[in-house]
Amino acid sequence: MKCILFCHAFTSCWNNGNAHFLRGIARELGALGHEVVVYEPADGWSRTNAIRDSGSNTLREVADLFPSIDIRQYDASLDLDEALDGAGLVIVHEWNPPELIEAIGRRRALGAPYALLFHDTHHRAVTAPDELARFDLNGFDGVLAFGEALRQIYLRLGWAERAFTWHEAADTKLYRPLPHITRTHDVVWIGNWGDGERAAELNEFLVRPVLELSAQTRIYGVRYSEAAHRAIEQAGIEYRGWLPAHRAAAAFATARSTVHVPRGPYARSLPGIPTIRMFEAMACGIPIVSAPWDDIENMFPQNAYLRAKNGAQMTRVLATLLNDQAFAAETAEIGLRVIQSRHTCGHRAMQLLNIVDEIQGARPSSQPAEHEGAIA
Repeated sequence: MKCILFCHAFTSCWNNGNAHFLRGIARELGALGHEVVVYEPADGWSRTNAIRDSGSNTLREVADLFPSIDIRQYDASLDLDEALDGAGLVIVHEWNPPELIEAIGRRRALGAPYALLFHDTHHRAVTAPDELARFDLNGFDGVLAFGEALRQIYLRLGWAERAFTWHEAADTKLYRPLPHITRTHDVVWIGNWGDGERAAELNEFLVRPVLELSAQTRIYGVRYSEAAHRAIEQAGIEYRGWLPAHRAAAAFATARSTVHVPRGPYARSLPGIPTIRMFEAMACGIPIVSAPWDDIENMFPQNAYLRAKNGAQMTRVLATLLNDQAFAAETAEIGLRVIQSRHTCGHRAMQLLNIVDEIQGARPSSQPAEHEGAIA
């Protein structure tokens, strides 16, 4: 089957975390024998900023990691009929222009034979619903929502007649333990400061605890405010700027622990959705201490990660991890097994194919698609 992905960026993950997951899905679909073609705008802001930060070599490195994937940059001259020719599955991520989304949906509504799915991995459904409401999804066969809470919003508001819960997962070809790398730091954190969505939480659950523990800490990420840089510097934390996702496993391998700090909109309004870094860190075999979030979908069993209700508890739990190597190793091992057994991109690729089977009715599905729903 020819599978086509339209995304804001595939070669660049600069402030573009959904690229991590889509890369893994593309890889797994290719490994299953499907033809995969990815379209990304040549002048997208993620690619532009990545080139500004580190030149074009980093983007070429990513393309080299996916030799079987046909990655195409496009501009205003894109011929959609040619691009979609022969497709059996088309996935359009929500960070695409409304005009492109509408144009692809219109072709499907007029009888194009492919299964067409809209992929949402963001919190705009609760923080900027007007932006999503303007998308014309009438021609789409369904929505892939990265959490059950988000799926329910699409159905409740009538944005889609059919939606599926399709969680993100770890690309375990890239995210894996690297035991040959020496652990030189106590804590590593990889993430973006962003628009202040979690500034208070980052200060409470990351900056102040490592300061109190005098923990040797590294932080990677982009879009850090001047206030964030000052707080990091005052805490004695080493700030390393943008870290391309394909180098993250090596960064995790240098540290004894990491911290999960979900963005405020997810923790408050979209329960059950962790950041993708949680999957990736577990896959790399590093123990995690998480700020509060509600795992209402039972993604992770007890002891797969550690929990902290507030900054003081984060400090105590981090101290325990750093001082008890056996406990830290056991926690990391449980998390790694959880990822390998249920949260890899291979698992999600198989679920995706089951969803396509259900939509097209081409052959009986080997297992039912998870959490499918429709509005009468």
